[in-house]
Amino acid sequence: MKKILLVEDDKGIVNSLFLLLTKEGYKVETAYNGIEALEKFKSFNPDLILLDLLLPEKDGWEVCKEIRKVSNIPIIMLTAKDQEADKVIGLKLGADDYITKPFGAKELLARIEAVLRRAQSNFVKDKKITIPPFEMDLNRRIVKVKGREVNLSYREFEILKLFLLSPGIVLTRENIIKHIWGENFWGEPRTVDVYIRWLREKIEENPSHPQYIITVRNLGYKFQGGT
Repeated sequence: MKKILLVEDDKGIVNSLFLLLTKEGYKVETAYNGIEALEKFKSFNPDLILLDLLLPEKDGWEVCKEIRKVSNIPIIMLTAKDQEADKVIGLKLGADDYITKPFGAKELLARIEAVLRRAQSNFVKDKKITIPPFEMDLNRRIVKVKGREVNLSYREFEILKLFLLSPGIVLTRENIIKHIWGENFWGEPRTVDVYIRWLREKIEENPSHPQYIITVRNLGYKFQGGT
């Protein structure tokens, strides 16, 4: 089930789109302002964002800009504005598509399907993950940080990949073990801490004060992008 974050301050539109999207089989989370949108982006980990431009707290352009610092998630901008300049700004900031209100249900669903299909196709074709300052080539198993290639072991590579695919999401030791070692792991959960330390020594400028892989007290770790 694909997850969609719907960011819109008009409750009438939210209710209509929520019903439409859930009926089509999507799991939907909603946000009514820009700050809430960024919080939900981190906690919900959506596959696509429908983002209104004229939002309280932070507008859609700012939200898009913040998300593009850490993620390449597909974004479709929704707005009543139809001026070409607004579309250009949205697309330059990293939006994948742009739809002007009012729009029909069929058109919206078709655009969502097309953007999701294109995102999946690009991932399969390129097999690359790019979240500044990280570039990960999954085929060649090469990782670069700020353009500098770093030599990672198999498990260090897989752990970093897991973090890059889950930006802003807290991963417990159990989460990491399940994804990297599998269900039949019989070792000590603190093994994860050892690998995190080794990984930090290779990717962080100051491993004692990590910038990218952050410890979340009593929970686990989370990844945050940088520049």
